[in-house]
Amino acid sequence: MTRTGARLTTLVWLVLSAITLIAWFLAPAHANGIAVASVWITVAVLALGFVKARLIIRYFMEVRTAPQWLRLFTDIWLVALWGGVLAIYLY
Repeated sequence: MTRTGARLTTLVWLVLSAITLIAWFLAPAHANGIAVASVWITVAVLALGFVKARLIIRYFMEVRTAPQWLRLFTDIWLVALWGGVLAIYLY
């Protein structure tokens, strides 16, 4: 791995860690111990999960250097998966 590649991987790892902390902060039960369902919080956490999954697939599964069709297929798969999960939750 080149120096630039190592720096990029480290940066992506830091972003993934920040997203994890943001998702934890959004959870209502960590502050007062009482969890109340919230559609907006759930949608926000699902969106953060989508971003995390895309970053993991791209940078840690090396899809960013894969052929265009594989990058496109993984993006379509993520949109279908997260769209399905969101639709099931909102229904």
